[in-house]
Amino acid sequence: MLKGFKDFIMRGNVVDLAVAVVIGAAFGAVVASVVDGFLNPLIAAVFGQPDLTNLWDITLREGTAPLQIGVVLNAALNFALIAAAVYFIVVLPMNTLAARRKKAEEAPVEPEAPAADIQLLTEIRDLLARDASA
Repeated sequence: MLKGFKDFIMRGNVVDLAVAVVIGAAFGAVVASVVDGFLNPLIAAVFGQPDLTNLWDITLREGTAPLQIGVVLNAALNFALIAAAVYFIVVLPMNTLAARRKKAEEAPVEPEAPAADIQLLTEIRDLLARDASA
Protein backbone atom coordinates (compact mmCIF):
# COMPACT_ATOMS: atom_id res chain seq x y z
CA MET A 1 0.00 0.00 0.00
CA LEU A 2 2.80 2.46 0.85
CA LYS A 3 4.69 1.51 -2.31
CA GLY A 4 1.63 2.40 -4.41
CA PHE A 5 1.31 5.75 -2.62
CA LYS A 6 5.04 6.44 -3.16
CA ASP A 7 4.70 5.60 -6.87
CA PHE A 8 1.70 7.93 -7.12
CA ILE A 9 3.50 10.82 -5.42
CA MET A 10 6.70 10.37 -7.41
CA ARG A 11 4.95 10.49 -10.77
CA GLY A 12 6.05 13.48 -12.77
CA ASN A 13 2.59 14.94 -13.28
CA VAL A 14 1.84 15.06 -9.54
CA VAL A 15 5.08 16.88 -8.82
CA ASP A 16 4.48 19.23 -11.76
CA LEU A 17 0.98 19.96 -10.49
CA ALA A 18 2.31 20.72 -7.00
CA VAL A 19 4.89 23.11 -8.42
CA ALA A 20 2.22 24.77 -10.57
CA VAL A 21 -0.03 25.33 -7.55
CA VAL A 22 2.79 26.90 -5.54
CA ILE A 23 3.90 29.11 -8.45
CA GLY A 24 0.26 30.00 -9.17
CA ALA A 25 -0.29 31.11 -5.58
CA ALA A 26 2.84 33.25 -5.68
CA PHE A 27 1.86 34.70 -9.05
CA GLY A 28 -1.64 35.40 -7.70
CA ALA A 29 -0.07 37.73 -5.16
CA VAL A 30 1.81 39.55 -7.94
CA VAL A 31 -1.34 39.96 -10.02
CA ALA A 32 -3.34 41.11 -6.99
CA SER A 33 -0.70 43.74 -6.21
CA VAL A 34 -0.78 44.99 -9.82
CA VAL A 35 -4.57 45.24 -9.70
CA ASP A 36 -4.71 46.82 -6.22
CA GLY A 37 -1.71 49.11 -6.54
CA PHE A 38 -1.94 50.22 -10.14
CA LEU A 39 -5.23 49.45 -11.85
CA ASN A 40 -7.69 50.20 -9.02
CA PRO A 41 -6.22 53.70 -8.55
CA LEU A 42 -6.75 54.26 -12.28
CA ILE A 43 -10.38 53.18 -11.85
CA ALA A 44 -10.67 55.54 -8.88
CA ALA A 45 -9.37 58.38 -11.03
CA VAL A 46 -12.01 57.71 -13.69
CA PHE A 47 -15.06 56.78 -11.58
CA GLY A 48 -14.25 58.52 -8.29
CA GLN A 49 -14.12 55.27 -6.27
CA PRO A 50 -11.55 52.46 -6.13
CA ASP A 51 -13.99 49.85 -7.36
CA LEU A 52 -17.36 49.71 -9.05
CA THR A 53 -19.31 47.71 -6.44
CA ASN A 54 -21.48 50.65 -5.29
CA LEU A 55 -21.90 52.14 -8.72
CA TRP A 56 -25.32 52.01 -10.42
CA ASP A 57 -27.47 50.28 -7.79
CA ILE A 58 -31.03 50.18 -9.12
CA THR A 59 -34.02 49.42 -6.90
CA LEU A 60 -36.97 48.15 -8.90
CA ARG A 61 -39.51 48.09 -6.09
CA GLU A 62 -39.41 49.43 -2.54
CA GLY A 63 -38.35 46.78 -0.04
CA THR A 64 -36.60 44.52 -2.58
CA ALA A 65 -32.92 43.94 -3.11
CA PRO A 66 -31.39 46.37 -5.59
CA LEU A 67 -29.90 45.33 -8.88
CA GLN A 68 -26.19 45.80 -8.30
CA ILE A 69 -24.84 46.43 -11.74
CA GLY A 70 -21.60 47.74 -10.28
CA VAL A 71 -20.85 44.38 -8.63
CA VAL A 72 -21.16 42.61 -11.98
CA LEU A 73 -19.09 45.27 -13.74
CA ASN A 74 -16.45 45.10 -11.01
CA ALA A 75 -16.17 41.30 -11.31
CA ALA A 76 -15.98 41.50 -15.11
CA LEU A 77 -13.40 44.27 -14.97
CA ASN A 78 -11.29 42.39 -12.41
CA PHE A 79 -11.42 39.29 -14.62
CA ALA A 80 -10.38 41.29 -17.67
CA LEU A 81 -7.56 43.01 -15.78
CA ILE A 82 -6.25 39.76 -14.32
CA ALA A 83 -6.48 38.04 -17.70
CA ALA A 84 -4.60 40.94 -19.31
CA ALA A 85 -1.93 40.86 -16.61
CA VAL A 86 -1.47 37.10 -17.02
CA TYR A 87 -1.35 37.42 -20.80
CA PHE A 88 1.15 40.28 -20.94
CA ILE A 89 3.34 39.13 -18.03
CA VAL A 90 3.39 35.36 -18.66
CA VAL A 91 1.80 34.16 -21.90
CA LEU A 92 3.19 36.70 -24.36
CA PRO A 93 6.83 36.41 -23.18
CA MET A 94 6.58 32.59 -23.13
CA ASN A 95 5.13 32.52 -26.66
CA THR A 96 7.88 34.87 -27.86
CA LEU A 97 10.56 32.64 -26.32
CA ALA A 98 8.97 29.52 -27.82
CA ALA A 99 8.85 31.15 -31.27
CA ARG A 100 12.50 32.17 -31.03
CA ARG A 101 13.46 28.68 -29.89
CA LYS A 102 11.48 27.10 -32.74
CA LYS A 103 13.00 29.51 -35.25
CA ALA A 104 16.50 28.63 -34.01
CA GLU A 105 15.74 24.91 -34.31
CA GLU A 106 14.35 25.32 -37.84
CA ALA A 107 17.29 27.38 -39.08
CA PRO A 108 18.56 25.80 -42.28
CA VAL A 109 21.75 23.89 -41.79
CA GLU A 110 24.22 24.15 -44.63
CA PRO A 111 25.02 20.66 -45.87
CA GLU A 112 28.64 19.73 -45.74
CA ALA A 113 30.47 19.60 -49.05
CA PRO A 114 30.80 16.00 -50.19
CA ALA A 115 34.19 14.37 -49.93
CA ALA A 116 36.45 14.59 -52.96
CA ASP A 117 35.94 10.94 -53.96
CA ILE A 118 32.12 11.27 -53.69
CA GLN A 119 32.21 14.42 -55.77
CA LEU A 120 34.36 12.69 -58.42
CA LEU A 121 32.00 9.69 -58.54
CA THR A 122 29.02 12.04 -58.89
CA GLU A 123 30.64 13.82 -61.82
CA ILE A 124 31.42 10.48 -63.49
CA ARG A 125 27.78 9.36 -62.99
CA ASP A 126 26.48 12.59 -64.49
CA LEU A 127 28.83 12.29 -67.49
CA LEU A 128 27.78 8.68 -68.09
CA ALA A 129 24.11 9.62 -67.83
CA ARG A 130 24.60 12.45 -70.32
CA ASP A 131 26.47 10.20 -72.78
CA ALA A 132 23.82 7.48 -72.47
CA SER A 133 21.02 9.88 -73.28
CA ALA A 134 22.82 11.35 -76.27
